[in-house]
Amino acid sequence: MTMADVAELQAEIREPSTKGATRAMRRQGWVPGIVYGGGEAAIAISVEASVLAIERGRGGFFSRLYSLAVDGKSYHVLARELQVHPVTEAPLHVDFLRLAADSTVNVDVPVVFLNEEESPGVKRGGVLNIVRRTVELVCRADAIPTMVEVDIGELDIGDSVKISAVVLPEGVHPVITDRDFTIASVAAPTVMVEEVEEEEVELGEDGEPIVDGETSPTEGEDGEDGEAKPDTREGDQN
Repeated sequence: MTMADVAELQAEIREPSTKGATRAMRRQGWVPGIVYGGGEAAIAISVEASVLAIERGRGGFFSRLYSLAVDGKSYHVLARELQVHPVTEAPLHVDFLRLAADSTVNVDVPVVFLNEEESPGVKRGGVLNIVRRTVELVCRADAIPTMVEVDIGELDIGDSVKISAVVLPEGVHPVITDRDFTIASVAAPTVMVEEVEEEEVELGEDGEPIVDGETSPTEGEDGEDGEAKPDTREGDQN
């Protein structure tokens, strides 16, 4: 399990502005933000939208330690909140938490599953059921793991892997400590059974099945031998 490298990020100081000025800033390709914490006053900043989009696309945006350069100074920060447009998902505002070197933080770290193709359960048609794609960890700000590696190479159908089976770096532990929570399991395959409905067959008086559109001959309509009776209805005799 490797520790996250410090990524570089540039920002500019921005003056507190009106909503109209903030919208104009976004149209020009900048995202307003703020840096807070660390026992210092908050700083209003702006970050290039294109750069922010690249960092989001890399994955692990909220667990990556950044060295944020602002007005000739550099701060170690973690992204804590990113507001996005409800339709376009374009970033609207970003918050960064300023950290001291010895700060302890809670951070969501992505889970990576190893040796899935070697799992006996998966080989027999089982399905990997991922319960947690991230695990919230407590660690030093300068020792954030890039990922949590979970080996599932020996899981059979019905088996699961819990957090106690995961080897974490020294000084790193899960936020949840009151239970041994499940990260993933291998479930039995779901077999779709096609139900065939039996057709109800109507039988005639002779015990033979009645075909749609046909009826068995009965007395009163045909003769005893199935021959049609002559028409005895009165009509014109001319």
